[in-house]
Amino acid sequence: MVHPNYALRKIFNGATWLEQTSQNEVFVTFDDGPIPEVTPWVLDEADKWGAKLTFFCVGENVHKHPDVYQEVLKRGHAVGNHTYNHIKAFSYSKKDYFKNIDKASELIETTLFRPPHGYLYPWYVKPLKKKFEKIVMWDILSRDYDQDFNKESVFVNVEKYLRPGAVIVFHDSLKAEKNMKYAFPKTLELINKRNYTASSIR
Repeated sequence: MVHPNYALRKIFNGATWLEQTSQNEVFVTFDDGPIPEVTPWVLDEADKWGAKLTFFCVGENVHKHPDVYQEVLKRGHAVGNHTYNHIKAFSYSKKDYFKNIDKASELIETTLFRPPHGYLYPWYVKPLKKKFEKIVMWDILSRDYDQDFNKESVFVNVEKYLRPGAVIVFHDSLKAEKNMKYAFPKTLELINKRNYTASSIR
């Protein structure tokens, strides 16, 4: 869902869909990395615009590519937990799901969590908030990973709903690379044109 409706947001009461900010800030996030083929390019592009991002990292990728992960931190971006194996909450028992999250936490020091695919039982929000300050969902899902969307459509998804406080989702993954490499720079340009600031989630 590109721009979740009120009913869905209400079901997951306690999760963060739109950040409260008194500034003209927007919050660009990346899921599924870090990987050497894509993440460094994202970091370089962010530097061009002075943007600070939030990377929801898969623990397994952090384990495989610790140097890329450290570069994310070195450049001043925030990180979040995206489970160790990018698993769906609906496909595992609660015990195994939380165990996978805890395994990722051994590598990713953060107060932020985002469920892979956005899949989460509403009753998981409360126990997750005992582990993390924020369960971050989204205000705008770019759908850069979706092969049914061309690169122009991915940018339109963002352009249509961009507003202060918006939490935007891109992916630093091979699957999303083609669409993302077009839409992400144009998003940063649009943020600049509207005199917004791209900030990390706090």
